[in-house]
Amino acid sequence: MNRKSLLRGAAAAVVVLSVTGVSACGAAKTDNKSSGSSDSVTIAVPSWVGAEANAAVAKYILENELDTKVKLTQLDESVAFDALNSGKADAILEDWGGAPKKVKLYVDDKKSVVKAGSLGVTGHIGWFIPKYLAEQHPDITDYKNLDKYADKFKTAESGDKGQLLEGSPSYTTNDEALIKNLGLHFKTVYAGSEAAQITQIKEDYKAKKPFISYWWTPQWLNSQIDLVEVKLPEYKDGCDADAAKVKCGYAKTPLQKYLGAEFAKNNEKAAAFLKNFSWTNAQQNEVAAMIADQKMSSDKAAEKWVKANPDVWKAWLPK
Repeated sequence: MNRKSLLRGAAAAVVVLSVTGVSACGAAKTDNKSSGSSDSVTIAVPSWVGAEANAAVAKYILENELDTKVKLTQLDESVAFDALNSGKADAILEDWGGAPKKVKLYVDDKKSVVKAGSLGVTGHIGWFIPKYLAEQHPDITDYKNLDKYADKFKTAESGDKGQLLEGSPSYTTNDEALIKNLGLHFKTVYAGSEAAQITQIKEDYKAKKPFISYWWTPQWLNSQIDLVEVKLPEYKDGCDADAAKVKCGYAKTPLQKYLGAEFAKNNEKAAAFLKNFSWTNAQQNEVAAMIADQKMSSDKAAEKWVKANPDVWKAWLPK
């Protein structure tokens, strides 16, 4: 989820929207106009709930305030840039910098995609353990001491090595290279999705079991459980340029938005709104928690947040 330097989802797959609850079903009636038409927008949504929260709120405001029809399509990061280039999608609202070659090709070279500014959210990935484990073993929060405790993290899936829990295989991470290059006796094990990873973390946390996981902020679950980040070698600009040789932790990344150039040119009001769309980690988490934890539909969560925060989103409307 560099999602997550932070790297997210360079391995691309199109997923049926209902899998994570992202849905365009609540949109206004659609017609057969292309995504580049003056009164419609197709938003690419990656497969984590924070990105779903962005898209849901943007969709609600576009449809109810700007009379713009919205379609949400779930696409991983790299494929989303291809879709913006081809006109099959119009907007990416949360990019973690995981497809730098696509940005160079489409934004810098072909100019078929344009920058739309910061989302306002700062993302960060790292390795996290529960606070109760850090309190029991204070030195465990330094990666140099992890091997001392590797046996505590063994699972059936990791064999004789400690397990580093990962999320979806589509999230690009440096973790396998980090384990190898730092000489750690650990193995990455994928839960399969953000939801599956959260389920495992919650189960282990409730049972007060030792675990270590690839994890990130913003993330709504962080308000419910107490995790401590393990100190990896300090991130420095360019330290992750060669993924096979990386020996550093992850950066703090201001998340970015992108628009298809034709869409930005032909739909000035919607494009202006999406460029203005900017909120905080806490605001994104609030909507994400409604969807993932309270089991509200994305449409209902967006409606609830929009009605409660007019002072925030009215500033996003085009002048």
